[in-house]
Amino acid sequence: MRQPLPSLTGGVGGGSLLNRFLDYVSFDTQSSEETEGCPSTPKQMIFARHLADSLEEMGLDEVSLDENGYIYATLPSNAECDVPTIGFISHYDTSPDCSGADIHPRIVSNYDGGDIVLDTDENIVTSPKMFPEMLDHIGEDLIVTDGHTLLGADDKAGIAEIVEAMAYLIEHPEITHGRIRVAFNPDEEIGAGAHLFDVEKFGAEWAYTMDGSEVGELEYENFNAAAATIRIKGLNVHPGYAKDKMRNACLIATEFAAAMPKDEVPERTEGYEGFYHLTGIKATVEEATLSYIIRDHDRQRFEERKNFVADLVAVFEERYGQGIVEADIRDQYYNMKQQLEGKDHIITIARRAIEEAGMECKVKAIRGGTDGAQLSFKGLPCPNIFAGGLNFHGRHEFVPVQSMQKAMQTVVNICRIVAE
Repeated sequence: MRQPLPSLTGGVGGGSLLNRFLDYVSFDTQSSEETEGCPSTPKQMIFARHLADSLEEMGLDEVSLDENGYIYATLPSNAECDVPTIGFISHYDTSPDCSGADIHPRIVSNYDGGDIVLDTDENIVTSPKMFPEMLDHIGEDLIVTDGHTLLGADDKAGIAEIVEAMAYLIEHPEITHGRIRVAFNPDEEIGAGAHLFDVEKFGAEWAYTMDGSEVGELEYENFNAAAATIRIKGLNVHPGYAKDKMRNACLIATEFAAAMPKDEVPERTEGYEGFYHLTGIKATVEEATLSYIIRDHDRQRFEERKNFVADLVAVFEERYGQGIVEADIRDQYYNMKQQLEGKDHIITIARRAIEEAGMECKVKAIRGGTDGAQLSFKGLPCPNIFAGGLNFHGRHEFVPVQSMQKAMQTVVNICRIVAE
């Protein structure tokens, strides 16, 4: 259900950009891995219709919303010569990891570097002791949650920035630009955002996702990614008569998890270090399932990680019997860096646009993936540019208004630079 927009505090700035963002996060667009179809949740389509209508109202051309929730639109060229068609993309679903319903954003003006109390009664506090990145935004205006939901800056901040940039270019025809395509999609958070993206229909030579990350960041390397599902068949027997008969799938599952590398997990790795991440366990005596994601920037090491899981399953099969422990290992996406080789101009333009918006360009490898990774392998080179939000997928998520403004300016700059 949509919530009324909070009143804006004095001195915040951001104007229509801020209002767009607050409007967008008032919609619950949480995706789900438990359902089939696209979008994975009907509520995403409610927001998609709202967004498509608003794009038409602001004057974009060729606005379309397909049956799977993909929105496409065009800002026509105002250049007198041929300019490459480029694009900007963001996703509108929010993570299944934390509630995205009834979001109540609050603006902390002129942040002073201290703790931010999200809920006094339940003592929910966002503190720089846990999140030191907050200290990089002292003096700025932070949009935070009430401590009971995520915020939705991943990736509605990106949407607001792209849409506001298009509105700015419409209002400032003196800025020369080529044909600009924009697209907004569902289900990125469950790894399916690019699956039904129509690259041919989009018709851009290259594009940029605006998705997450700290102000000034430019990302064109990401994890190679796979998902592994380990299924264990137990045998339930009355516990009073179970000796030498029962096969407890719960215990085999914990044994398998304990056999995985203990230091190669997200909480103990950084930078280019890969990991195995146990994301869920469902278990009874009769059957158990372990869900893992496997990540590594290096393709050879990535393949070795998948082989390790397969080999460990073979060990458990030998220990407990054929067919007792099985694995389904499937690739999800790959490192986009290889698809951008020989296309240095795409990175150079983004770097210049960031710097001309008054920031240091920080090139980082993504410890994750974006729709751009999959789109790059579908023939649309698509690095990622910061959207400004931090602490995604949880109640401590926040986004500085000033970071959103700089991201919006970066989009405008890219459009101008390409036309040059």
